[in-house]
Amino acid sequence: MSIDYLALANAGVEKLHPYQPGKPVEELERELGISNSVKLASNENPMGLGPKAKAAIERALPDLARYPDANGFALKTRLSEKLGVNTDQLILGNGSNELIDLIYHTFVSPGQQVVFSQYTFIVYALATQAHGAEAVEVPAKDFGHDLDAMAAAITDQTRLVCITNPNNPTGTFLTKAELVAFLARVPEQVLVVLDEAYTEYVAEDERHPSIDWLAQYPNLIVSRTFSKAYGLAGLRVGYMVAHSELIGVLNRVREPFNCNSLALAAAEAALDDEAYLSEAVALNRREMARYQAFFQQQGLRYVPSRGNFITLDLQRDAAPVYEALLREGVIVRPIAGYGLPTCLRISIGLEQENQRCMDALAKVLG
Repeated sequence: MSIDYLALANAGVEKLHPYQPGKPVEELERELGISNSVKLASNENPMGLGPKAKAAIERALPDLARYPDANGFALKTRLSEKLGVNTDQLILGNGSNELIDLIYHTFVSPGQQVVFSQYTFIVYALATQAHGAEAVEVPAKDFGHDLDAMAAAITDQTRLVCITNPNNPTGTFLTKAELVAFLARVPEQVLVVLDEAYTEYVAEDERHPSIDWLAQYPNLIVSRTFSKAYGLAGLRVGYMVAHSELIGVLNRVREPFNCNSLALAAAEAALDDEAYLSEAVALNRREMARYQAFFQQQGLRYVPSRGNFITLDLQRDAAPVYEALLREGVIVRPIAGYGLPTCLRISIGLEQENQRCMDALAKVLG
């Protein structure tokens, strides 16, 4: 073969490496010849599909030969009621990941700058590279965002700022006062994506009214997902809320039928399943406390988290510990690719899954 396909690719693609997801259970068991392993690597809801979402999927099955509603009317209507926004302020996507990439496709050009924090969602760096823009990675502060430094990093070439709150993969959390003060400093021509994929796990008295900020800051875009607390990671459906004119521009670029029928039906039903959501959040809170107590008992350093995961800092190369845990049938997430080679991110699972992880850690580190 004489074709150099990489040379044919767009500028910026050459230095990219594929996103590395959490290792699948089936792959681990096939490789090691083991069974009954547990996956605590991808921040999924361990409770599985909620009953109302499952029933909605079953009702939608007979119509799968038809295209889905390209505008997601029913889900947008339900979201508008819940969030107190107009439907033209909403856009739906194949997970919030697709919508973040859509922001780049629509507003970021080669040579422009994108500002984001060190130790944050890796997709920002990947998308910036893929679109030929300049990545301005601001050093982290206590494993999270340094908003003062990020504001200072904005220049005339900056088009986009990305913030994840709670942060992934470290779980750090920015206060309302910090975020509002930051937004007030950002020039109006610079867009700010506030990625709140894990917001449902934040205690209600700490959760921010970020949707209300849109009226004062028309350059703000709030991104959320059904993949985490709502338990629909396998269906891939997320949404963004922003100024209606900004959403209108995004819809010019959005692919038609980008959300499948089952995802739309399940997400709409999940919004009404308050019992499931409350149980998921309560489980996460209980098991997070157990992990913290275990780490403290073992003398291990960890980053306090507001998400459905916790980052363990082993203060030495974490790769051998990760491999040893795999041999114990426990899959966690090494995050050297995020610039944290001494850390492992552990998703909060069911009680028995978490106990299995703690027992394996005690054995491996013992």
